[in-house]
Amino acid sequence: MNATKVASAARPETTAQGGRSVFGAIFKARESGILLALVVLVAFTATQNARFLSGQSIRDILLGTAILAVLAVGQTIVMITRNIDLSVGSVLGLSAFAVGTLMQGNQGMPVVVALLAGLGVGAVCGLLNGFLVRFGQVPALVVTLGTLYAYRGVSYFWAGGKQITADELPRQFLRFGNSTLLGLPWLVLIALIVLVAAAVVLRNYRAGRELYAIGSSPQAAELAGIKVGRNTIVAFLVSGALAGLAGVLFAARFGTIDAAAGTGYELNVVAAAVVGGVAVFGGSGTVWGAGLGALLLTVIGSALAVLDINQFWQQAIVGALILLAIGADRLVAVRVAKSLKKRDSHVR
Repeated sequence: MNATKVASAARPETTAQGGRSVFGAIFKARESGILLALVVLVAFTATQNARFLSGQSIRDILLGTAILAVLAVGQTIVMITRNIDLSVGSVLGLSAFAVGTLMQGNQGMPVVVALLAGLGVGAVCGLLNGFLVRFGQVPALVVTLGTLYAYRGVSYFWAGGKQITADELPRQFLRFGNSTLLGLPWLVLIALIVLVAAAVVLRNYRAGRELYAIGSSPQAAELAGIKVGRNTIVAFLVSGALAGLAGVLFAARFGTIDAAAGTGYELNVVAAAVVGGVAVFGGSGTVWGAGLGALLLTVIGSALAVLDINQFWQQAIVGALILLAIGADRLVAVRVAKSLKKRDSHVR
């Protein structure tokens, strides 16, 4: 058995005997279900309040989704390897404050430098997470829960109670957070580029297939010659870098940045990935599903606000969606196991 065969077998779209796999069919069905839920939710909310479909409302939803989707892509890559990154909200906050401080002191600095700086800050945080998981032999849940508080602590120490306001940031940076290209906000375009790039790598390149193989069975992947430790570090590096990029988008959109920026985002990010079909137990899922999950959660939040429903219900709905998604994954896993067992008995 070689690495390519193991990796190919782990892809959610790959099937035995050239057919569509049960997992692949379920993920497509789930993504279709999310789209249907979005249509129903938008239609119902619009009938109750026509302002929900106003240009500004749609723009706000897209901008909110863009930041969450970028985070969800990084989370998906980590979760595919059977890990989780709870530090993304704190990395976003640290990156946002770092870039805000940088732009505050360098008014003529190009926006592209801010984007690269955010990616760099996030990459360092992600790399530290990856090394701790790989060489510390500690579960990613524990490591990233610790770094969640550590990175947030760094932000509070650095900020010292200060807040960066929009009037202290360069105008070109603030314009970037609100300007469009062909009618589409730059933040949304960046999110789409991240989604497409990640989807292509995961589906068509060996590096992506190896991540699925690791999540399906780390031991088998190791025996097949896949460098599990290295790929795990890279997955956390990418997640951190994208969280850093999301921090720049956050700063450009809101303009006001303090040490608490991004607090609570990690839960919504995990929810977006899980609701979008990324298996908690690794080895399956797509970034497109995670992106749709991010859109659904953003629309739910906006719809409840428009309908003047208590914020508690948003959290309750998100929790229910996570439980339903995990339950669906377990049912699919049981069905697949029974199907494989039955097929093996026929072969014998």
